[in-house]
Amino acid sequence: VFTNAFYFQAMMISLKLSLISSVVGLLVGFQGAYSLYAIRETRFGQALVLINSLLSNFSGVPLAFAIMIVFGSAGVVTLLFQAFGIKLPLDVYSYSGILISYIYFQIPLAILLLYPAIESLKPEWQENAFLLGSSFRGYFVKVAIPVLAPALLGTFIILFANALGAYATAYALTNGNFNILPIRISSLIAGNLTLEPNMAAALALVLVSLMMMMTLIHQYLLRRYRE
Repeated sequence: VFTNAFYFQAMMISLKLSLISSVVGLLVGFQGAYSLYAIRETRFGQALVLINSLLSNFSGVPLAFAIMIVFGSAGVVTLLFQAFGIKLPLDVYSYSGILISYIYFQIPLAILLLYPAIESLKPEWQENAFLLGSSFRGYFVKVAIPVLAPALLGTFIILFANALGAYATAYALTNGNFNILPIRISSLIAGNLTLEPNMAAALALVLVSLMMMMTLIHQYLLRRYRE
């Protein structure tokens, strides 16, 4: 597995996709969760919470088809840009398109996971910080972030594992021609010419080991934080 350049490339691409989409999803999701919490009492805020709950389940093949309909070679946005003589700089069937699709389903999940954690921030803490002369930035950095650190770290691990094991979206967008671990495992099990169940089992073990390693790192950092 580690000496074959093709399989090693699949591991590297999977790790790169997972890392980038998890970081972007966490940053945007944190901002989204905090904004939703700020308007939680309004009807608009309650509607957005409901919509986000629906979007957190919008992934896999339906998401791939939606992206193709909107941004594909004959998609609505692509044809609209072509009508004005502009070539859309996004190829949804390439690495950049798959990365965007990963980020798309990571953001609602991050919001869903971080929203309850942000609710644990008590308004009195912010008021006391302001009374002691702190700015909002000082309160956010010295109070809010340390309190939310375990939730942020746990959310990152979940997002990373979610992206690392994602299969259907990338497969539907590229028809199985994109080199990531889940697609390689599937091709080695279901392929007629590339039927190698033992290699598929080895790759699956690598995938599980990567997820387990991330979980152990999370537990270690969480224990250090609590100490």
